[in-house]
This record gives sequence, C-alpha cells and structure tokens, in this order.
Amino acid sequence: MTDTPLTIPSGFQVKRAYEAPEPADGYRVLVDRLWPRGVTKSAARIDEWAKDITPSSELRHWFHEDPPGRRDEFADRLREELFAPAAHEILVRLRGLARTNPPVTLVTAVKDPGSSHVPVILDILGE
Repeated sequence: MTDTPLTIPSGFQVKRAYEAPEPADGYRVLVDRLWPRGVTKSAARIDEWAKDITPSSELRHWFHEDPPGRRDEFADRLREELFAPAAHEILVRLRGLARTNPPVTLVTAVKDPGSSHVPVILDILGE
C-alpha cells in the first residue's frame, strides 16, 4: 500500500501507533476507535484516547467495504459525525493545545493514514 500524503496543520503531527513514542511528540492523542493490536498502553504513551472524533463503527465498517469507491462520501459522512457536541469540544480543545503547547500528535494504527479518517480530522483541525 502506498502512503498517501497528508496536509498537516501547524502544531500537529501524525504518527503510527507502532512507532516508538518520542519526547518531541508532545501531547499524544489516539484517533482510532479500537485500541491498536499488540500495543500496550504503557508503551503507547497515549495522553488521550479521543474516540468521539473517530468514525462510528457503522461508518467504519461501511467504508472498509470499498475504500476507493467510498472515500468522498466517507469524508462527508465523517464530517457530519464530527458536528456532534462531544466531537466539536475535543476538536476545539486540540486546536487550542496545538496553538499554545505544540505539538499535538495524532496517533493511529492504520497502515496508510492518508487514506483513512485522519485527513478529515486534520482538515477540520486546520479550519
């Protein structure tokens, strides 16, 4: 699988959950609904597990049936989910953290973050 490039707003960075945490990661936020397989909580050094800004289980399963064919509609549907008050609150707080105490590292287990939910989250964080 080819890594799809990401547009990352200032103050943020993205790392895979299987990469070793580093002090330069700053505040580490897991942006997956499921905990990464084979990664212990102590090894991951996750500061926050932001399940409310991840795709719902239904949307995630629907998307995985045909990722290339459903990418645009997936992004639209995820944006709708991110209008929920709990998601909005997290996104506003993460934007503030990235401005005042960067970086905020979005951590994900997906093989190609650029072809997942991560670009949608980054796009909203950059608004």
